[in-house]
Amino acid sequence: MPHQRLKAQLATLEELLNEPETPLTDAERESMQQLATDLKARLIAMEANEASEQDPTLVDGVNLLVEQLEVRHPTTAATLRSVMQTLSDIGI
Repeated sequence: MPHQRLKAQLATLEELLNEPETPLTDAERESMQQLATDLKARLIAMEANEASEQDPTLVDGVNLLVEQLEVRHPTTAATLRSVMQTLSDIGI
């Protein structure tokens, strides 16, 4: 089920954010935190059986983060690519 996958990916993203050894700049950390907040809101809506709406800003934000992080943080970028695929599977 895609929302379970999204929930697992959100947990992975939050682990990365909470790991003090993750070498993120303040701007990268802030962008990832905003993404985590947006994903939590999406999960709450899904669990309340609200219809999924297209949210280009959410997808664009993930794309932008992947581009920013893929050279310095390939593991984090891979996690974000998985998030993008899940959002696509959900129809967002």
